[in-house]
Amino acid sequence: MARGVRFHQHGGPEVLRIEEIAVAPPAPREVQIRVKALGLNRAEASLRRGSYIETATLPSGLGLEAAGIVAAIGEGVEEFAPGDAVSIVPPVSMVRWPAHAELATFPAELVVKHPPALDFETAAAVWMQYLTAFGALVDLARLGRGEFVVITAASSSVGLAAIQIANRIGAVPIAVTRTSAKAQALREAGAAHVIASAEQDLQSRLEQIAGPNGVRVVLDAVGGPAFVPLTAAMAPGGILIEYGGLSPEPTPFPLANVLGKSLTLRGYLVHEIVRDPARLTAAKAFILDGLADGTLRPIIARTFPFEEIVEAHRYLESNTQFGKIVVTV
Repeated sequence: MARGVRFHQHGGPEVLRIEEIAVAPPAPREVQIRVKALGLNRAEASLRRGSYIETATLPSGLGLEAAGIVAAIGEGVEEFAPGDAVSIVPPVSMVRWPAHAELATFPAELVVKHPPALDFETAAAVWMQYLTAFGALVDLARLGRGEFVVITAASSSVGLAAIQIANRIGAVPIAVTRTSAKAQALREAGAAHVIASAEQDLQSRLEQIAGPNGVRVVLDAVGGPAFVPLTAAMAPGGILIEYGGLSPEPTPFPLANVLGKSLTLRGYLVHEIVRDPARLTAAKAFILDGLADGTLRPIIARTFPFEEIVEAHRYLESNTQFGKIVVTV
């Protein structure tokens, strides 16, 4: 038995419970981990509310990111041993592989020996944000040195990871945030330019920054009405990668901009990288190299103890954080 986070009905953070759960030993090619820290993501809040791309079977566990110590290995696992410090690549199904527990089991292919210099809190904040940003900017968009890239929801963990990856490549990150409250922090985090979309005209500011050639790559987590000014400021042949859809407002299809500039609007899930062994190997190599040389540095907004998982989810939904929320176990 071990404690785990579950919910018996959909709803707000208050539906989460910490319960004693029977934990089976690892099956072949599985690794069981004594969890030390968890990373929180909006996907978990969506699953809890019943609005995620995956449907929970109630009662359900949840959680996509963890770091800890290998407790046991299943048959056929040779690359890990009990006592190894590891972190987890987000599984395709958090219902099947819930991470928010004291003891959690994952496919060996999703377990990573992270750099020894990383503590468990930092290691738990790595994989979702950097895999998402890498897959969008490097794997899909082929972002290059000197290119502008627009990053919305820039103070989120993925937004900050995208800023760091853009800088590592030598691209020029333009951070878009709702108000100027986080503008200085975004500049200190590496944004070359910051636009407060509720206070400034998004299209005209992008045109001032990028000039007549426009922006080829946009990484957007929001959707909604901003699709019109974003695509209006894009370069011919540009690509807008949508990975979030956070806006409660309808997202218009900017037909004139898409047709006139031959734009690509591309929906994207990190699962595309996780499911493809070759792409995942390339992504892990890039991220581990960046962690080792210091160009990639997870920014943790706040940590909560495991017993305050409800409060951690409330903070997640407050939209006030700058970076990753981590829960220690």
